[in-house]
Amino acid sequence: MPQTPEFELDTQEVTEVKYGERLITEGQLITFPNPRVGRRYNIHITLPEFTCKCPFSGYPDFATIYLTYVPDQKVVELKAIKLYINSYRDRYISHEESINQILDDFVAACDPLEVKIKGDFNPRGNVHTVVEVEHRKEN
Repeated sequence: MPQTPEFELDTQEVTEVKYGERLITEGQLITFPNPRVGRRYNIHITLPEFTCKCPFSGYPDFATIYLTYVPDQKVVELKAIKLYINSYRDRYISHEESINQILDDFVAACDPLEVKIKGDFNPRGNVHTVVEVEHRKEN
């Protein structure tokens, strides 16, 4: 009977950073000029795959982020916000702080007339949390 060669598993860790991981790590909110400055209109963005880690237990938290804003001079680029949101996946951060930080970063990048961000977190331990924050530009 012919012998089958034995294979050894390579147990060496792969330290190569994948291109997606690099883009997520670099996750910056990139904007472009509003094509209709002076016209009030709403932009609704839904990000259903938000994840972060509980700062107390380390358990993963999952949420859908709803972002609605009225742009002024700038509009956020959609791929950039996706990568930015994915940068939270390994962060130890509370529900409340994560949504407030997203608002702060969004306002700093876009300076919208108005923005409302809602984080609808999946229930964990029979507790369902929804965090909503808003910002309105001063006239």
